[in-house]
Amino acid sequence: MRSILFIGFVWPEPKSSAAGLRMMQLIHFFLDRDYEITFASTASKTELSENLESLGISEVSIKLNDAEFDDFISQLNPEIVLFDRFMTEEQFGWRVKEKCPNSVLILDTEDLHFLRKARELQHKNNVEDVDLSNEFAKREIASIYRCDLSLIISEYELQLLKVDFKIDASLLLYLPYLLEEITEKERSTLPGFNSRKDFVVIGNFRHLPNFDAVNYLKSEIWPRIKKELPEVEVHIYGSYCNKAILSLTDKKLGFIIKGFAESVDSVMKDARLSLAAVRFGAGLKGKVMDSFKNGTPCVMTTIAAEGIFENFEGFSFIQDEPEKFAAEAIDLYNNPEKWKNQHSNGFEIIKEKFNKDAYSDSFAKTIENLLKNLPTHRKKNFIGSMLQHHTLQSTKYLSKWIEEKNK
Repeated sequence: MRSILFIGFVWPEPKSSAAGLRMMQLIHFFLDRDYEITFASTASKTELSENLESLGISEVSIKLNDAEFDDFISQLNPEIVLFDRFMTEEQFGWRVKEKCPNSVLILDTEDLHFLRKARELQHKNNVEDVDLSNEFAKREIASIYRCDLSLIISEYELQLLKVDFKIDASLLLYLPYLLEEITEKERSTLPGFNSRKDFVVIGNFRHLPNFDAVNYLKSEIWPRIKKELPEVEVHIYGSYCNKAILSLTDKKLGFIIKGFAESVDSVMKDARLSLAAVRFGAGLKGKVMDSFKNGTPCVMTTIAAEGIFENFEGFSFIQDEPEKFAAEAIDLYNNPEKWKNQHSNGFEIIKEKFNKDAYSDSFAKTIENLLKNLPTHRKKNFIGSMLQHHTLQSTKYLSKWIEEKNK
């Protein structure tokens, strides 16, 4: 039986975040192929953390800058180590490389953090250009080079890495959300236009783009919708609602913060339309996938649509201007024929672009090739070898200094 160690930035929370869903998709990929799985993290668990032990997965709590991890990884000696985001590779990659030099190193980027940060600063500073040469870019790109394979969730981000940063295609694998096709039987059980009402918004509010989106929706978009649809409400669901989010509730305006949704599918099925007014960020948007899966048309920004549609022209439901965004939402809410068309299109997008079987097969073949040809693969990645050398010198001794300091 082959073995894999996941080093999680956090413990997976599939009910609270798209990142949690993504991680569980990867875990199930390896479970389906009979891997012995260990999941380790420095984070504390929450009530929303998935019970991995119930799936037969070993759970291990690890510490930063602690030599106990060296003993742990040496004894485990996994064939594959998968890092959840580049920060965990920075923290533990050098230890893994030193103690288990023959382990295949895989980085799941989740999304490109440097792109998300650049867009956040662009939005904050109200400037036209996105500066991709930020500190996060230097760190994240270095992490990609140090690993044998990086999983990229968005086609846009894949092209960015290959074209703008000249990263060799052999180090990258496009692996979007792995979704099951919605069968005709499942489609037939979903509520239709007349059985649904109101709007819905989904988002984890620890994630700054979601917090900004709700504020933007309330100040710029929702008043325009409410003026034309006075009886309609928007229900906003998400985990980690703080006081700032809860204070946005305005019953008179029909702007209702509902908090955590035990079942995203249920609230999506009840709504006639979903709204994704995200103004910055990166990667694929889980909220859009949830809409498609439940046959709920979604009006979205170009940021929310990125990685799903190759271009945005001709899609009236993709709008960045608040006036046009609101107008499209009103039209789609009132137009049953247009609504039914978008209702069906979401199923086809899942089938054509996020087919679990197709991408799982590609991933499996890539892993097998790496396991069989790792030395040859690494010889072609000189930059990665160079970065490994310098990282082993710099990060290693910084970490050891912290170890001594903490004794």
